[in-house]
Amino acid sequence: MPCLYGLFDERNAMKKSPRTKKLEETLRSSRLSGRGFLGDDRRSLQEILDADAKQVQKLGYTARQIAKRMQELTEAARPGLGDWVEVSENLRVWADDSRGIIACPWAHAFRANKTVTTVERLDTGKTIKWADLSIHLIAEHGFFQGRGSYFRLEPSELVEIIF
Repeated sequence: MPCLYGLFDERNAMKKSPRTKKLEETLRSSRLSGRGFLGDDRRSLQEILDADAKQVQKLGYTARQIAKRMQELTEAARPGLGDWVEVSENLRVWADDSRGIIACPWAHAFRANKTVTTVERLDTGKTIKWADLSIHLIAEHGFFQGRGSYFRLEPSELVEIIF
């Protein structure tokens, strides 16, 4: 279940709490991420989270299951850093390390390495990539990022490729 604590004022479910306003400002800014975590998506954070949660449920997975599989693939790619690693007959992975760390935009102490994992399905030729922080954002916050952000992951496309 996404970490939604504090997103809305408890007295009025339609009114954003000050905490949510600050989080959305952080997600829209380029302070932590070059294009921001929401990209050019004009939907509110809650609308993005709700839409993605519905899509994930419809696909028959949980955000944590998806993130767990992403983590497995990232770990499989790390030993080959800069080279393709065959994971299965139809799947290969690549890890690229940019050095450094990036903080989670939610107000807690999580930091992720700036490693980017690319996954390719050999049977379809489709590829997808994510940063280490993406795994955390999905697992802990149910957040696949906004449309137009560099690391936006469409749940249906992600599931199609990694499972």
